[in-house]
Amino acid sequence: MDDRGRPEDPAPALSRENLAGQNPSGQDPARQAPPRQDLDAAGRGPVDNAAAALELVARAAGPFLAGLQDRPVHPPDRDRLLDELAGPLPEDGDGALVAVAELLRVGTAAATATAGPRYFGYVVGGATPAAQAGDWVVSLLDQPTGLWPTSPLAAKAETVVLGWLKDLLGFPASHGGVLTPSATFANLTGLACARHWWAARHGVDVAADGLAGLPRMPVLSSGYAHASCRKALQVLGCGRDGLRLVAEADGSLDVDRLDRELADSGPAVLIGTAGEVDAGRYDPLDELADLAERHGAWLHVDGAFGLFAAASPRTRGLVRGVERADSVAADCHKWLNTPYESGFALVRDRSALARAFGSWNAAYLPEPDDERISYNTLGPESSRRARALPLWAALRAYGRAGHRALVERHLGLARRLGELVEAADDLELLSPVTLFVVCFRYRPAGMADPAGLDALNRSLGAALAEDGRVHAGTTSHRGVVALRPAIVNWRTRPEDVELLVAVVRELGARVRSALEG
Repeated sequence: MDDRGRPEDPAPALSRENLAGQNPSGQDPARQAPPRQDLDAAGRGPVDNAAAALELVARAAGPFLAGLQDRPVHPPDRDRLLDELAGPLPEDGDGALVAVAELLRVGTAAATATAGPRYFGYVVGGATPAAQAGDWVVSLLDQPTGLWPTSPLAAKAETVVLGWLKDLLGFPASHGGVLTPSATFANLTGLACARHWWAARHGVDVAADGLAGLPRMPVLSSGYAHASCRKALQVLGCGRDGLRLVAEADGSLDVDRLDRELADSGPAVLIGTAGEVDAGRYDPLDELADLAERHGAWLHVDGAFGLFAAASPRTRGLVRGVERADSVAADCHKWLNTPYESGFALVRDRSALARAFGSWNAAYLPEPDDERISYNTLGPESSRRARALPLWAALRAYGRAGHRALVERHLGLARRLGELVEAADDLELLSPVTLFVVCFRYRPAGMADPAGLDALNRSLGAALAEDGRVHAGTTSHRGVVALRPAIVNWRTRPEDVELLVAVVRELGARVRSALEG
């Protein structure tokens, strides 16, 4: 990490200067069209020129990464470029080098700059140098990772990474876990364990016999529950509308009412949220854990991004009690800035995963000291990529202190954005800044009509996307249309946050003028 809490720049081999040395013509390497030399004599299949194809990618990486700092979020000629991907399937093919060069030509020009410092939509962190390089290693080694015998390397790396994550986030080493493609999959995994537990309380092995004949599983949460939890319940056959909200008017948990409902519900599943998407709010996890213990309920915590508050002493209190949950879901691509497919699920009872996902003819219950784990028995996937390798690279490269600095730097940038919003007479902060999400709207002086303000901010969101200098999506926060930028990219600087405010105010005034005619 540098002295500003950002990972160091990529290795010199991917710098502009070194690329210039490798490419004396000065031509964009992604636009060079290599000759077709990679089909066998009969044109029936590939020959071994993978190194040359990978070199094309490496040569294009330096200019692309260096340009992210100033690249428009939405390329102005994107649609024209995307059309160039289309066309009929080639009969003979152009060969790997031509195909990869063409993909780089279109991709480096047309890709949305979600990896750049001014993309504030959703919760999208850009991959750090170590994590990105580790992701390249995944494809290089090409390991099938479902079973220990097919890739002891990947299985060992997954075990190590899960141990490091538990250490970083304050979980006991005795917790079980598995890496998943996303937070949605991690929620699915945790709630599948909850469903298995709940059915067993009714005398049914749901893995063998299914849900037929069982009542609907009670699932309760505050108003903060994310749509991915509903999707998980839908996939699990529990019904997305089976989630019952026990919430105050502002969406926060009604603890007393939940206590009363649990007293009458029988075995139930609670969903706690560590980091609500609109404003970064948290359920009181310690109180939820108390209720779960008192009433014999299963507590699942969706900590997709908010779990990583545990990496800093400044925010660790937000997740107090999370280690008491029966299952927890999170995704490192969000706040730890690793590539996609970096989700994980943790369970307090390490046998819960195997009971929910183990094979019918070879139930696998790992012992606490068993490191030869076949991870396809602990989650919904059988074929899996070696998704532990980028995480291993990032955690090894930056360590506890580096990731703490990353979290705290984003907290500081979010507070700075909140200060800028409060200082502007045409902006309104809609929720206190507790994490990295800043929820606000454009509200010019003299404009008070709720419907008019909603229309104005909805149009402003569209104008921001079309303008391309920054991106901040809109949401509905307590019935009000608002902007909700999330600051989680390691490349983001104070000047990027200042630009966001300037562009919002500039376009807001322009949109208002257009709407008023």
